[in-house]
Amino acid sequence: MYTASALSMAQGETSRGAFIQQSLAAAAALTFLPGNANAGWIAGSPEVINPKDAEVDRDILASEVVQKALSNVKNYKSMIEGFASTLASDPQADIGPTIRKEFDFVKIRTDLNTVNSAFEEDTQRGTDRLIRAILQDLTELEVANKQKPGVPRSEIRLNALKGKIAKLCKAFDEYLAFSV
Repeated sequence: MYTASALSMAQGETSRGAFIQQSLAAAAALTFLPGNANAGWIAGSPEVINPKDAEVDRDILASEVVQKALSNVKNYKSMIEGFASTLASDPQADIGPTIRKEFDFVKIRTDLNTVNSAFEEDTQRGTDRLIRAILQDLTELEVANKQKPGVPRSEIRLNALKGKIAKLCKAFDEYLAFSV
């Protein structure tokens, strides 16, 4: 006579111990056997295409509205470069008031999106990422600039601030490369 567990195993069902062994073997195989890497998308922005491959509507890019916005974007970049010069001459300079006065997020986003309107849809997917990066970098720049009153900026904080400026300049350069 068969027991209930022997009967269920004969019918193709597995015991709890066999199930656990199979599960552990599968987990070990997934862990230790090489497979395709899926984390490559984390480094860089896969949606940002090469500016040379971008599709730009030259008529829209040449329009007065887009050219004014493009001029504003170039001006933002030159102001950021000016921050680097300011900090080179005075490492304790407070650039916060200029950031708050000259870098109105609504205006910057509007200018960037206006220039973006000259790009076709696939190009815009990537340039939208660059726009978000620029806005995030501006926020990080303002935070990195903050100092307690009367406390001098340390070399570490100065280098962090300079790094934020360099990162922001690079983001502007990457974005502006699409409008050349």
